[in-house]
Amino acid sequence: IVSRDFLADTTALVVFFTIAGIINERFVAGMAWDEVARSRAIGAPLMVLTARPYGIWRDWVMARAETSGRISRFAHDVVALLLFQVPIYVAIIYAGGATGDALWRGALGAAVYMLVLGRPYGLWLDVVRRWFGLKGPGQKPMSLGG
Repeated sequence: IVSRDFLADTTALVVFFTIAGIINERFVAGMAWDEVARSRAIGAPLMVLTARPYGIWRDWVMARAETSGRISRFAHDVVALLLFQVPIYVAIIYAGGATGDALWRGALGAAVYMLVLGRPYGLWLDVVRRWFGLKGPGQKPMSLGG
């Protein structure tokens, strides 16, 4: 049985980062549309596999943020996303055909993206979790079930 935590985290990640990935791969890394399509085809199942583990990781990281500190929550969201997603993303675009300069531009673009999108994605994840009837960020830290 698939949990609501899994469905919420997966929906949030797939929607948000399919759009972000396409923009980065095509317009920052300069990948051809067929390479973008391959990267997204590779990325979709990986996003499904990593969405809930990322949600658990983020919950753990966010539990260490000051609950009253806006800057602390912002910084923790950014660090959580940067450390978890950049290595995965680099592997995806490499498998999609990016090499040399395109791979480096894609990696750098992803790192900048994660710095910029860390907090917006964290907020998006919280919204999607609420749509699925889950309360607050970090519904069940360190739990795969819901």
